[in-house]
Amino acid sequence: MAPAAFDAEAGVTNGNGGASASHAAAKPAPAADAGAAFVLESKGTWWHAGFHLTTAIVGPTVLTLPYALRGMGWGLGLTLLAVMAAVTFYEYSLMSRVLDHCEARGRRHIRFRELAADVLGSGWMFYFVVTVQTAINTGVSIGAILLAADCLEIMYTSLAPHGTLKLYHFIIMVAVVLAFLSQLPSFHSLRHINFASLLLSLGYTILVSAACIHAGLSKNAPAKDYSLSSSKSEQTFNAFLSISILASVFGNGILPEIQATLAPPAAGKMIKALVLCYSVGVFTFFLSSVTGYWAFGSHVQSNVLKSLMPDSGPALAPTWLLGIAVLFVLLQLLAIGLVYSQVAYEIMEKSSADAAQDRFSRRNLVPRLVLRTLYLAFCALMAAMLPFFGDIVGVVGAIGFIPLDFVLPVLMYNMALAPPRRSPVFLANTAVMVVFAGVGAIGAYASIRKLVLDADKFKLFSNNVVD
Repeated sequence: MAPAAFDAEAGVTNGNGGASASHAAAKPAPAADAGAAFVLESKGTWWHAGFHLTTAIVGPTVLTLPYALRGMGWGLGLTLLAVMAAVTFYEYSLMSRVLDHCEARGRRHIRFRELAADVLGSGWMFYFVVTVQTAINTGVSIGAILLAADCLEIMYTSLAPHGTLKLYHFIIMVAVVLAFLSQLPSFHSLRHINFASLLLSLGYTILVSAACIHAGLSKNAPAKDYSLSSSKSEQTFNAFLSISILASVFGNGILPEIQATLAPPAAGKMIKALVLCYSVGVFTFFLSSVTGYWAFGSHVQSNVLKSLMPDSGPALAPTWLLGIAVLFVLLQLLAIGLVYSQVAYEIMEKSSADAAQDRFSRRNLVPRLVLRTLYLAFCALMAAMLPFFGDIVGVVGAIGFIPLDFVLPVLMYNMALAPPRRSPVFLANTAVMVVFAGVGAIGAYASIRKLVLDADKFKLFSNNVVD
């Protein structure tokens, strides 16, 4: 049984951790708290949810996909990319069905932590989910600030090669812009920004892919070598590291909060949003993977943009094209930072705001301004202090995204909808859960191994981002 704090958030549960429909109908629903009323207000349409999902999943991480193929080769790499797309679409659709199932029985959940604790009937599960989800979201926010600052630095150094500005100056600039945008009060209020983010992801993917084709056909093109490491152990570690990258690319960890933005009843709407998101995702993921790996093969860097703009020698594509692509990446990173901050804002607003007063009243506006600005100042400090945060995010992704996006959805479906234990659905869900739990463990080990190998490159408050 979840603790009292959970009962206040998620409603009354029965002795097995699930709420009975009759009991839920007999008791009036509790008044919405400020986190629900202000941050997770339910006013959106399915396409708004599609915009939010696309921003959460389809980001600049697509530029790491050629590097993921480098660790597996053409056949295995493209096969696993397709498998990961199919499995995550299936997982997210199951989680949406669990949310619809609970809503139909009078228990609409708008937070991942409440859903997991209600379905699985365990107080510790509530705290496990909120801890992992907060770590992932804060990590992504820090990474978004760091990478956006890196984009600004790339543009600055190309215009002023001997300029005096350092990486931390650009981190401060990005944080100030995000602090201003963070005052948009709700997840729903990001819908226009996230539509622009969807267009930006299509834009820079097409531009970078065109640049890769140009580079691959140019006289300065690197020799095409698609061979894997000669060491079998190295091949194995590289393959599992690549799988961790794929899991992080497809992960989001905030689907219940995104579904919460839908105007009730939400049943069936999230599948349409997933179709929209995956239509964009499959196009961008496969296009960037194929063109980037084709152009650079086993020499591709962890970010294909770095391969197109080598430290020595001229750029391998027109400068104006690369400049526009970097600008598009920068702008989308701002949207990603906003989306992944919403869970933190919801937690803060739930405790600090008063739902009985207007969201723009002085009582609610001042805490929102102070707390959100302090949160972004913390993220900016971490980004400046740990410019090697990419390796740490790889570990957090393997440890966090795997359980939230690959294990819990099928487990909750089996618990909530209770398919027969010998049915194909139950067996398939169990197999997915076991396989990805193992993959997550090995992927975490591979990510930690890379962190250790890169340790000699790490320097606090460095002016260079460690790939």
